[in-house]
Amino acid sequence: MKAGLAARISWGLLLTVLYLFLLAPVIIVLVVSFDTSTFLRFPPEGFTLEPYRQVFANPDFQEGIKVSAITAAITTALALACGIPAALALSRLRFRGRGAVEAAFLSPLLVPNIVLGLALLILFAPIPLTDTYWGLILAHLGITIPYVVRTISAALAGADPRAEEAARTLGAGPFTVFRRITLPAIRPGLFSGGIIAFLLSFDETVISLFVSGHNVRPLPVAVLQYVEYRSDPSIAALSVCLVLLSVVAVVLVERGLGLRQSLRS
Repeated sequence: MKAGLAARISWGLLLTVLYLFLLAPVIIVLVVSFDTSTFLRFPPEGFTLEPYRQVFANPDFQEGIKVSAITAAITTALALACGIPAALALSRLRFRGRGAVEAAFLSPLLVPNIVLGLALLILFAPIPLTDTYWGLILAHLGITIPYVVRTISAALAGADPRAEEAARTLGAGPFTVFRRITLPAIRPGLFSGGIIAFLLSFDETVISLFVSGHNVRPLPVAVLQYVEYRSDPSIAALSVCLVLLSVVAVVLVERGLGLRQSLRS
């Protein structure tokens, strides 16, 4: 009994140390974000909310947030529009070359983002699509569609295809079957894939560096250009806001739609 209790205590301490190790950077950034200093330092020398006011008063950050939000929203919508039929075809149909098509959809996950960014710059520059919203959106689609296809395919794997067959047998058309049977079944994967696509697009830095410019500059690029010349607690405050945005989005989807279950399917 004592040996079992000691093992549980040791395991709990080990998990606590591991969690503290993983969360230490976030905790330090959170503490620094309230510092009164004019540069990043730890431990802080005072407490103030001024860095958070500076974040929302900075015109470069405001413009970056707008560009990132618009790009991520459109990218998410297009990724879902492309990912739903692709996932349905790969999950429900058997055709020659299916493996090659599936590999093509997932291949961007295997290529480093810096290679994708350089390739897209070479492709977009003559058109021209660099320094445009559509250039950013097309670039982000390449890295978001694979995640959408995977999450929706996982949801389809857990859905019973016999319900669709029964609906077709009873005279329902393809659109009615999709709207009344398939769509509710894949809703957790649909929303989790959309959230992942939005967060990936909003936070993408490497590819955005290659295809953005002075007129269309997303938030990660604006932050990188800001820290080239300045390094103050407002950067930490902005980082805390972005972390909170990600946490809130994931928690809301998990509570309302079962994100954990859809990713485990």
